[in-house]
Amino acid sequence: MISRRHFLGASSAAVLAAGLSTTGRVWGANDKVRVATIGVRSRGWDHVRECEVYRNADMAAICDVDAKVLEERVAEFKAKTGRTLKAYQDIRDLLADDDIDAVTIGAPNHWHTLAAIWAMQAGKDVYVEKPISNTYWEGKQLVAAAKKYKKVVQHGTQRRSELVWQRIVERLKAGTIGDVYMARCICFKQRGSLGPFVEKKAPEHLQWDLWQGPATRRAFSPNYVHYNWHWYWHYGNGELGNNVPHLTDVANWVFDKGLPVKVSSSGGRFGYQDGGETPNTQQASYTYADGTMIVCDVRGRYSNDEKGGEVEPMFYGSEGYMANQKFYDKKHQEIPDEKPVREVASTRLHIRAFIDAVRAQDPAAVPATPEQGHVAASICHFGNIAYRTGRTLEFDPVTEQFKNDAEASALLTRPYQEGFEVPQLA
Repeated sequence: MISRRHFLGASSAAVLAAGLSTTGRVWGANDKVRVATIGVRSRGWDHVRECEVYRNADMAAICDVDAKVLEERVAEFKAKTGRTLKAYQDIRDLLADDDIDAVTIGAPNHWHTLAAIWAMQAGKDVYVEKPISNTYWEGKQLVAAAKKYKKVVQHGTQRRSELVWQRIVERLKAGTIGDVYMARCICFKQRGSLGPFVEKKAPEHLQWDLWQGPATRRAFSPNYVHYNWHWYWHYGNGELGNNVPHLTDVANWVFDKGLPVKVSSSGGRFGYQDGGETPNTQQASYTYADGTMIVCDVRGRYSNDEKGGEVEPMFYGSEGYMANQKFYDKKHQEIPDEKPVREVASTRLHIRAFIDAVRAQDPAAVPATPEQGHVAASICHFGNIAYRTGRTLEFDPVTEQFKNDAEASALLTRPYQEGFEVPQLA
């Protein structure tokens, strides 16, 4: 068991060295997985709802650094189910609870990797939302942790569980549009101005120091909390790292080529002047050693959709293309699917696959592995590094550094706050 005092008094590296509980539970045929969710204001609350209605899961606890959010969610859950959830503001208190078998993580990006590793060290299985990491280096450590602690770890790229996307990938790999040479990942989500950047005293109900966690300390700003941290490099990864990992994951699913060797990116924050940092308009282009490409197109301003899609991957082949989940030949005529499948709620299927993998204690049973999540996130991280340096970069898969570019390679990781360091496992 992890003691509260142990967590408070040790850095993550010391926690790792201490050899925390990794004993597994023996599952009976009727046992339910006791689940806790970390970060429940937005996406994490979807996890709670899906776990609650699944027969193999027992929603047991929630954790959020915002006491107001925590209170509201506990009340909402009680009103709907008649049950009272355990509630924690501090993740370390939650992870010290031996009644919890597995956690799902819906906290901000900069917490994903550390929360997942801490949970594994505490003997818990992990479902972690996209992106799996805040930096390339973090993703490596999470993958290594899953192997070291032999825990079930699932990444929150839900398309892996969607029957429709499974069928699309099957058709693409079968050559329905010939040899696929390019994936185009479009993310058109209108984002308004944040207004000027201001610093204020953090509200009493928010544990601001704990919200920052692994990130080095900054003064509180309402521009950060609760969602707009996405648009600041210190905590987020822009739209490219926000929604696009869903799309780069599908591209990797089809190509199965790992990481690209060349990347360039351009864009900016256009249409208004505000306190945000990340681009609201961005293009990133990636090339693999064999010439296969991924092109990501982010538009945060007004834009048309394309073939009916706004957040979709599209694929181009020697005999046609796929857009908005439909296949077309070289004459733009639709190629009908001989084995169509029906749409099913992806989050529900994804959560249930995770719970079932936990009950089986089979890390290989998850539809979205940490390795796949690492590739999906890293593609986006590379694009952001190219954007921030303003250069075309060449990545060396052997050294895992950008060639002849120390500045770009330095952005593959980040500084950490003392006591919240992501442990080096790889």
